[in-house]
Amino acid sequence: MALFAVFALAAGFSQTPLQIDILNGVMGLMSAASVPPAQGMLGNIYQRPSKRKNKVFACFSAGNPMGFVFGSIFSGIATQLFNWRASFFLLAIIYVVVVAIALFSVPVDHTQKEKMSVQALKKFDVVGTILTVAGIGLFSGALSLGSDAPQGWKTPYVLVLLILGALLILSFVYWERWCAHPLVPMSIWRDRDFSLVISVLLLGFLAFPIMAFWIALYMQKVRHYSALLVAVHMLPMAIGGIVVNIVAGLVMHRVSNTLLMGVGATAYVASFLLMGLQHADSSYWAFTFPALLLAVVGADFEFCVANMYVMSSLPPAQQSVAGGIFQTVTKLCVTIGMGVSTAVFDAVEARGLATSGYYRDDPIEPYAATFLYCAGIAAVGIPLCAFLRIGTQGHAGAEGEKSATGSESGVGGGNASAESVVMREEDEARGDGEREKLKEDV
Repeated sequence: MALFAVFALAAGFSQTPLQIDILNGVMGLMSAASVPPAQGMLGNIYQRPSKRKNKVFACFSAGNPMGFVFGSIFSGIATQLFNWRASFFLLAIIYVVVVAIALFSVPVDHTQKEKMSVQALKKFDVVGTILTVAGIGLFSGALSLGSDAPQGWKTPYVLVLLILGALLILSFVYWERWCAHPLVPMSIWRDRDFSLVISVLLLGFLAFPIMAFWIALYMQKVRHYSALLVAVHMLPMAIGGIVVNIVAGLVMHRVSNTLLMGVGATAYVASFLLMGLQHADSSYWAFTFPALLLAVVGADFEFCVANMYVMSSLPPAQQSVAGGIFQTVTKLCVTIGMGVSTAVFDAVEARGLATSGYYRDDPIEPYAATFLYCAGIAAVGIPLCAFLRIGTQGHAGAEGEKSATGSESGVGGGNASAESVVMREEDEARGDGEREKLKEDV
């Protein structure tokens, strides 16, 4: 997070678009590097399924919509009052404050670490790292360049990048099956529910961030809203995201998580259809507002369920690996989804305004095409949910591990170990049981 602040400050002084692109990429690396350890730390502290763990991970998931919308609002205000550079400077200031808070609040990590040595370095999967970075980089680059290339997707260098990227990704999968110390243990994909959960989440994230991008661009280009006004109109996503995550944390141990995934996938489709069926002069309250709320229902229900299940699929020592897999899948989906949706947008826009049909003389048509693409992708996840067998999550069982090396407090407070967390969870469970018994007696 400290390095993120440094590179955000540097981005504010950028003189060329290339400098901004490079620094934004490095900022993305810094951001991505901080999330898996955070997930792993939470998973290590809360090793046993419990209602407390549900609430903790629901709070963690709420950061996604809150960060997106409040970041847009703060950046919009800074840009409106000053210029685009101010938004990067503001980010740098915010992250400096966050780093200062983190020094006193990040949980103390007592997990056993392997000392840096030649033997430890030999266990690092260098080949796998090169294959995955190069493969994803080339594949993502092809998707980003395809629509703007001289000959479109038929441009030779786009095809070369696309094919090479796909081959390197496939080579990474093959290598990981035989590597002694893989970056991603392929054995976890043998769990049918794990694979299905990731697949449903993948389909949702091929659409959700894409919708958020295109609806914001539509408001700017078609409705001519300022950056700040766009952020205000997107505010329902943040408020709805907070509420939905609270609900998810409270019901995950009571309601079948398969049902929650199904509700999430259906909410996605309803949201994107509302977006795609509106006209340029349609009411915000009749179409965009409910669509934004439904979108976060889909995103947060699926994110919470998948996050909890993924973090439970690996032992505590590999919780960060699970977090890394989770984040990689979602971020890769954004890149692929943006590439495909941009191709759809460009193809429809190239035809010009429609002279007949539902979108006759309506400038929203290319935007609507991207929303309908999102609806189609998300709809594939609905039948997949029928094959899930997750049940509820968050019941503390006797088989759960009763010790860990994490701490629930930072350096500024006492050390509340995972064992004490478990004890509090058991006290809560006992209290719930006693209250239920009292009700029965009455």
